[in-house]
Order: sequence, then structure tokens, then C-alpha cells
Amino acid sequence: MQNENGENVDLYVPRKCSYTSRLITSKDHGSVQINVANVDPVTGVYTGETTAFALAGYIRNKSEGDMALTFLAEKSDSQMLAGSAE
Repeated sequence: MQNENGENVDLYVPRKCSYTSRLITSKDHGSVQINVANVDPVTGVYTGETTAFALAGYIRNKSEGDMALTFLAEKSDSQMLAGSAE
């Protein structure tokens, strides 16, 4: 919910899993948010920016967290490279 000034005034804003797009509820204590560093493709040096990925406890419970994070990082990397080529 937003107030008259357009500021977010909710006490809790649920996140969505980056892999499955499921809502991560407040009671999902198995969920994690992982920040992956952005690297300059030419020099290979950390740019000071990160990309956040949220994984639901459901994915981690099925032992697919590693696969999901790899998929998301590769997808993010290909989008960033395609964006810089244009």
C-alpha cells in the first residue's frame, strides 16, 4: 500500500522466487536471497554492483538450489551481454 506521497507504507512486502515465481511467505524459513557480483566482461573485474536472486525454500528442499542459481546467473549474464551489444 502507498500513501499520498507515493511512499511504500506496508510493514511486510513478500518476495517472489526468481526461479519459480512463487511468493516467498514470511514463514518460509528455508528461503535465501543471494547477491551475485557483476563482472566487467572485458577486464573480468568486479564492477561494484550485484544482482539479487531469491530462492524459495521449496526449491532448496528439492535439492535444486544449485541448478536454479546456475540457470539464473547464466540467464542474467546473457541478458547483460545482449544489452551491452546494442
